[in-house]
Amino acid sequence: MIKKPIIKFIGYILLFLGLSMFATSLWPLYYNENDFFVFIKSGLITSITALILLFISRGTAESEINLRDGFYVVTMTWIFMGLFSSIPYYQSTFFSSFTDAFFESISGITTTGATVLGNVEALPHGLLFWRSFTQFIGGMGIILFTIAILPILGMGGVQLFRAEVPGPTTGKFTPTIKETAKYLWAIYLGLIIIETVVLYLEGIIFDIEKLTFFNAMCHSMTTIATGGFSTFNNSILGFESDIVSWTIIIFMFLGATNFSLHFLLISKKSFEYFNDSEFRFYVSIILFFFILTFINIASIYGYTFKNITASLFNTVTFMTTTGFTLYDYETWPPLSQLNVFFMFFIGGMAGSTTGGIKLIRTILVIKYIKTEIARMLHPRGLHHIKIGKNIIDDDIVRSTLGFYLFYILIFALCSLLISMNGLDMLSSLAISAASIGNIGPGLGVIGPSSDWSSLNDSAKYLAAFCMLLGRLEIFTVLILFSRTYWKA
Repeated sequence: MIKKPIIKFIGYILLFLGLSMFATSLWPLYYNENDFFVFIKSGLITSITALILLFISRGTAESEINLRDGFYVVTMTWIFMGLFSSIPYYQSTFFSSFTDAFFESISGITTTGATVLGNVEALPHGLLFWRSFTQFIGGMGIILFTIAILPILGMGGVQLFRAEVPGPTTGKFTPTIKETAKYLWAIYLGLIIIETVVLYLEGIIFDIEKLTFFNAMCHSMTTIATGGFSTFNNSILGFESDIVSWTIIIFMFLGATNFSLHFLLISKKSFEYFNDSEFRFYVSIILFFFILTFINIASIYGYTFKNITASLFNTVTFMTTTGFTLYDYETWPPLSQLNVFFMFFIGGMAGSTTGGIKLIRTILVIKYIKTEIARMLHPRGLHHIKIGKNIIDDDIVRSTLGFYLFYILIFALCSLLISMNGLDMLSSLAISAASIGNIGPGLGVIGPSSDWSSLNDSAKYLAAFCMLLGRLEIFTVLILFSRTYWKA
């Protein structure tokens, strides 16, 4: 039986979503467009459902959601978010089926950035904003947002935080989980506001016609969320400005950096970035792929500033799993395209809004391999795996290796299932990797100049499931399929 605190929790999440739909309806009013009632009706449906859930769960006493409940409520909340945030899409005339509306919705809240829309610029401002807003709330995590206000709901939040952020170093950098969530959201909002102001001023100073306040805000939300939805058909190239491209590069990089490092800089005036081994690896691997890509494409197209911008932008957008596009990288040499495929898996830093495997796990696996080699050569020696000055527990090492194994197995299985829908090998591999890595654009039929509309319904639902797995880091979702979980 589902506990009342869980019903109450989901009710408050849907109420927040419904109120957000009402707020979004102000954009159609401002621009005098016809999707006003789309958001009013969607807000009513979502809010009424939320109030019913809150009525059912009335009289719920204060209780702590345990870890077992946490896995369930996190997964169900994301599913409910995906379902209800698809309502505005489904009511509009721009989505031909519920499958497409749901796909776009899940892609948004998981910050994947895959779209079934061939002509994004045809959308009214309300729907354009809603696409960006779903990535905004998915970026830091709607669960984490609610943790900051859980005392109002009469529930604790530590277990939800652990379920939402199940990486190898789920730590708090303030005394309470409530304060942690508040600081994270303050930094998150602060970066979005700063980027919006910077982009808007660039639009004024450099006379970039398309860089309106609306476009600046939408792209800022999807940049810091490392989501990748754009208001233009050709993504960032739509601005036709190198200064905008370099600004986006900087903020994509910041969005995929561990937010605890931002916190230390802002609150304690402590610049700890290069003291962090994961950050140093993050910078190094970006430089490696950037230089490799630049040399490869410059050998054919010339050593120009345009190719420097293209190479660095392409590297950062895939390393951070943002998925913005600048140029058609499928016209590049095979080595550069192979770099893109490799970057589908890597991801940015833990404790950020990025997707993928996360660099800290890769560092841990590399150190594990080195330790095992040393143990074979010196079996009587004492061998520990350390990251920085910390010795990593064997339990964390095992869970990280298990995550790596599950990630690759799910990627392989999904690729096989996708290929059964009649897609070629490259497209099948790219769809699987881009879905579970929460990236968006890929190779083949989902290349930078294409969209995901060519997939049939079964492939879209499978990709949506992989997006959810990737966003919640696999185990949070898969544990619900365990017979042991339901018998506990």
